[in-house]
Amino acid sequence: MATNITFHASALTRAERSALTNQKGLTIWLTGLSASGKSTIAVELEHQLLRERNVHAYRLDGDNVRFGLNKDLGFSEADRNENIRRIAEVAKLFADSSSIAITSFISPFRKDRDAARKLHEVPTPGEDTGLPFVEVFIDVPIEVAEQRDPKGLYKKAREGVIKEFTGISSPYEEPEAPEVHVRNVDLPVVEAVRQIIEYLDSKGYLPPKKE
Repeated sequence: MATNITFHASALTRAERSALTNQKGLTIWLTGLSASGKSTIAVELEHQLLRERNVHAYRLDGDNVRFGLNKDLGFSEADRNENIRRIAEVAKLFADSSSIAITSFISPFRKDRDAARKLHEVPTPGEDTGLPFVEVFIDVPIEVAEQRDPKGLYKKAREGVIKEFTGISSPYEEPEAPEVHVRNVDLPVVEAVRQIIEYLDSKGYLPPKKE
């Protein structure tokens, strides 16, 4: 851990920032198997939050971040752990700025998702409370995900070309108590997004929808 560093607080409290932006910050963490539909749902969720609810939301996608921030990481368990740790830190920064961070990652290990949640629960210096963390389980049976296989990854995993592939040669640990459980088999994307937004509304995380 770095030494000789000091946290430099903002001139605004989180409450003041939220009042100025008319928005509460939080992280929506989508988890599920490859080909479960996480990215598709995340794209539509971001679109609806921006266009229909007029709130600032930004999507952090599992593949996209490996083009930049996490391009030095592979797919070993240690690298996957670090991948999720970094994203959790970035998501918390977005949430602390009163934005909505939407993360779309397989994040197969419970301990890593729990660590991301706990990171949000710890208040930043100068604040009394943590930040909301909404875990969304995009649930499809492995056989359905394998039938979809838009990138051909399951096929490569079965052939041994891809090692440590979640659901085949590496485990996926399902969330035990996600805030939202989307059973994404033959479910329209808009319906999946509706479930998530309804939960956000029930918690008062979004401003009222404009008529």
